[in-house]
Amino acid sequence: MFGLFGNSEKKKLQKEYEKLMEKGLQAQRNGKMAEYADLSAKAQEVYKRIQELEKKEN
Repeated sequence: MFGLFGNSEKKKLQKEYEKLMEKGLQAQRNGKMAEYADLSAKAQEVYKRIQELEKKEN
């Protein structure tokens, strides 16, 4: 039962990660390297949280 809530949180984080990566890619293409670096750092933090959730699941 509790696994259901973990999966929804993981999916939410994965969508957030993908969104940040896409925004970062667009910023990089437009030459906004500072914005790209900021978005990449935020995406990395979200990825770490995803990994923590995966460790808890196993």
